[in-house]
Amino acid sequence: MAQKWHNRISNWLTKTLDMPPDVMMDLPRITMIGQIHIYIENHRGLLTFSDQELRLLLKQGQLLIKGEEFVIKTILPEEILLEGKIKQVFYLDE
Repeated sequence: MAQKWHNRISNWLTKTLDMPPDVMMDLPRITMIGQIHIYIENHRGLLTFSDQELRLLLKQGQLLIKGEEFVIKTILPEEILLEGKIKQVFYLDE
């Protein structure tokens, strides 16, 4: 019940204050450039990394990225830039 009210208030604030939904609702912002770069903002931490897989913790769930030849170019507390051949991006609602 509390989550519903939080979502309603966040939606109302987003519309009223004209702020991006990712900021108000604490959602990840994902920017991809072709299949070679993916930039994720507003994550909660790195869970796993290999040259074929990256898994990030989100406020709700996880983000799983699969591909080949992955290299982390930048990593900050809430931002990450991944390079390689990106094949799949999954949102895991766990």
